[in-house]
Amino acid sequence: MGRAFEFRKARKMKRWSAMAKTFTRIGKEIVMAVKEGGPNPETNSRLRVVIQNAKAANMPKDNVARAIKKASDKDTANYKEVLFEGYAPHGIAVVVETATNNNNRTVANVRAAFNKCNGNLGTSGSVVFMFDHVVNFKVNEESLGMDLEEFEMEMIDFEVEEVFTDEEDNTIMLYAPFEKFGAIQGYLEENNIEIISSEFERIPTTTTKLEPEQQEEVEKLLERLEEDDDVNQVYHSMEM
Repeated sequence: MGRAFEFRKARKMKRWSAMAKTFTRIGKEIVMAVKEGGPNPETNSRLRVVIQNAKAANMPKDNVARAIKKASDKDTANYKEVLFEGYAPHGIAVVVETATNNNNRTVANVRAAFNKCNGNLGTSGSVVFMFDHVVNFKVNEESLGMDLEEFEMEMIDFEVEEVFTDEEDNTIMLYAPFEKFGAIQGYLEENNIEIISSEFERIPTTTTKLEPEQQEEVEKLLERLEEDDDVNQVYHSMEM
């Protein structure tokens, strides 16, 4: 098991507990996908992925249908993806992914979170290089049509870095560079391998171990950021 496996295991220990937060994030992703490629998932690969993720998150079909219909309305504002970078206390690097329809509001909220929690909001490029941008796919093992070793060999051409079984639900996880997303999605769909979900993540290249009281200081910032409705994901270099 490699770095991606350990990263995923650590993040599982601290997921959003509020279902509404997850549904809000997926709703924004639907809007962005529809605005970019239209409301038909058969011709919009990005929308197909979001619908798969919505199903994996147990989002009701009616909610998905309403979100697609709303996104198709030309009067519905699109969301812009904005990345923020900075440092939490004790030199912990932080990357914040947001989706917003009001950039001024989001900037103000993120800056306030860093300031109030003794962090420092940095400039573009200040810490993002400390994280590997990757894509992961969760697929149904029964749909592979081959054993895991053979599947790993098939994935070599796509620069897949790790393939492993997620013991929580006996599915197969694979991690690859961010830019290989489209090629891998195409291969899986062409070979009728069921994609349960997929997502982009940022894995820290190195992590820093802190004392418990120091961890608590960092956690205050992370929690404040995650509570913001405009924030999709928060990544950091603190050892979990």
